[in-house]
Amino acid sequence: MEPDLFTAAAEDRQEKDPSSSPLAVRMRPRTLDEVVGQQHLLKPGSPLRRLVGDGGGPAGPSSVFLWGPPGIGKTTLAYVVSKATNKRFVELSAITAGVKEVRAVIDGARRAMGGHGKETVLFLDEIHRFSKAQQDSLLPAVENRWVTLIAATTENPYFSIISPLLSRSLLLTLEPLTDDDLRGLLRRAVTDERGLGGAVALPEEAEEHLLRIAGGDARRALTALEAGAGSALAKGEQEVTLQTLEESVDRAAVKYDRDGDQHYDVASALIKSIRGSDVDAALHYLARMIEAGEDPRFIARRLMISASEDIGLADPTALPTAVAAAQAVAMIGFPEAALTLSHATIALALAPKSNAATIAIQQAQADVRGGLAGPVPPHLRDGHYKGAAKLGHAQGYVYPHDVPGGIAAQQYAPDTIDGKRYYQPTRYGAEARYADVVERVRARLKGEQPEG
Repeated sequence: MEPDLFTAAAEDRQEKDPSSSPLAVRMRPRTLDEVVGQQHLLKPGSPLRRLVGDGGGPAGPSSVFLWGPPGIGKTTLAYVVSKATNKRFVELSAITAGVKEVRAVIDGARRAMGGHGKETVLFLDEIHRFSKAQQDSLLPAVENRWVTLIAATTENPYFSIISPLLSRSLLLTLEPLTDDDLRGLLRRAVTDERGLGGAVALPEEAEEHLLRIAGGDARRALTALEAGAGSALAKGEQEVTLQTLEESVDRAAVKYDRDGDQHYDVASALIKSIRGSDVDAALHYLARMIEAGEDPRFIARRLMISASEDIGLADPTALPTAVAAAQAVAMIGFPEAALTLSHATIALALAPKSNAATIAIQQAQADVRGGLAGPVPPHLRDGHYKGAAKLGHAQGYVYPHDVPGGIAAQQYAPDTIDGKRYYQPTRYGAEARYADVVERVRARLKGEQPEG
C-alpha cells in the first residue's frame, strides 16, 4: 500500500471502528443527497451527478477541479464520488506529496484497472501548491483516464493551475456554507448514530455560538461540537451548555489564508473600510490579518498607500502617520506592532478623504502615454553647459524669487498640455485651503489678477 495515502484499506478501518474517527469524518456524507450545501452543483443532470452515474445522459468528466474556501466539502465530494461509483479512493496532499508519490498512485491505479477492473479516484488536495512540473506529471493519467482526478484548491485555478490541465478538466466553484446549512449538519451530528447518537443535547444558544465560531467551515463546526460534547459528558452533563462550549473551544480559528485569495480579499476589505471611514470595520479586518500571522510590514505598506491614494492633502498628516507606523513596525514587530497598526488605521479611517492627488497623477500619466509630451519650453531648459545660450536655452527665464509674491507669470508646461488642470482639490479637510491657493496661483501664472 502506498505510504501516507488515505486508501480503501484506511476507509475500511474507519467503518469497522467508527468511534476511532473524528466526528467530522464519521459524519461524512455517503451519497450526494447527504451533502450539505452546494445545491447548485447537485441538480439533476449536473456534471457531478453524471460523474457518479445519476440521471443518465453522457458520461461525466474524468477530471474535476473543486475551487472554494476550506471546510465546505471538497474532500467530501471526492469521497462520495468514489463510494457512489465503487472506485478505489486515494488521497494525496500537494503539501507533502511530489511527483514520485503521484506516479506511484497512477501505477497502482493502472495495475488495479488491469488486474481487477477496479478504477481509482485520486483526490489531490491543495493542488495549487504543486509546481508546473508536478502538475505536468498528472496529464497522462488525465488524458488516458487511468484515474478519475478530483483536485481541490482554495486559490483561483486560472492563476495557479497550468492551462493544459485546466483545459482538460471541469471546474466547479463551491459556495460558502450558510448558517442554515451548518445548523442542519450540527443537528444531524447530535442525533445521528454515526455522530453523537443523542448522548447530549445542544441548546439554541450553544448552537448559535458554534455557528459564529465556525465561520462557514463545516469541519470546524463539527470539531468544536465534538470538543464541547466531550467536555459535557466528562462532567456528567446532558447538554452542551454555552459555558462548557466556551471552555472547551478556546477561540475560533481565523478563516484566513495569508498565501491565498483571502490574503488579498481581507487586505482589500481593510483598505476599502478605511476609504469608507468605517473605523470599526477597518479594525476588524486589521485584527483578522494580525491573528492570521500576516507580515506586519505588508499591512504597514498598505496603510502608506492608502494615506496617499484616499486621503492625500485632505489631511497632510496621514502619510507621515503611516510612514511612522511602518518604521515603528519594522523596529518592534509583533505583538506590540499591533498597537501601532491600530493607531495608524484609526487615524486614517477617521481622516477627511480626498483622491484628488490620485486622479491628478492618473490623468497626467494617461496624457503622457497618449503622446501629449511636447518639448520642454526653451526658457526652462538647462542653461549651465557650454553652448546652451546659443541654442536659446534658459533665455527669458524669470527667477520666481526675484518677483514680488514669488510667482512669475510664465509658461511651465509644454504647449501640448498648457492649460490642463490635473489637480482638482476638494473642499474636504485641509485640502480646502489648497483649493483656494491653487486658483490664485494659476491666475498669477497667467499674468492675471486673482480675485479676492
